[in-house]
Amino acid sequence: MRDLMTEETMTIRQMCDTFEVTPRTLRFYESKELLFPIREGQKRLFTRRDRARLKLILRGKRFGFSLEEIRQLLDLYYAGDQQATQLSRTLDVAGDRLADMERQRAELDLAIADLKSQMSLVEDMLTNVTTAKDAAE
Repeated sequence: MRDLMTEETMTIRQMCDTFEVTPRTLRFYESKELLFPIREGQKRLFTRRDRARLKLILRGKRFGFSLEEIRQLLDLYYAGDQQATQLSRTLDVAGDRLADMERQRAELDLAIADLKSQMSLVEDMLTNVTTAKDAAE
């Protein structure tokens, strides 16, 4: 079986199958100027560069980056400084996102502990109600 990732170009169907996205997603990313496939009439051909960008887009989305943040970071690739600006800015954005995620996790941990506590109180109340009902019968 041939390795699609090493081919020069891929069709929209090959991209969808490889990256588990929909054609609509690829067209949306193209409309947001995140991907730049070669257009041959109605046909879109995605280059290695597009595949690399899509990997970064999907990873950025998984980490909770906005599409605008992702676009800005991808655009920095061409700053002409061997990616120093892009890498530095990526670290800044990633650090901010990590701090947000850790804050959200702490809030979620507190909410989970509170919910468990409330559930325990309700279980105790239910046990008391059931025991009182059984005693009255």
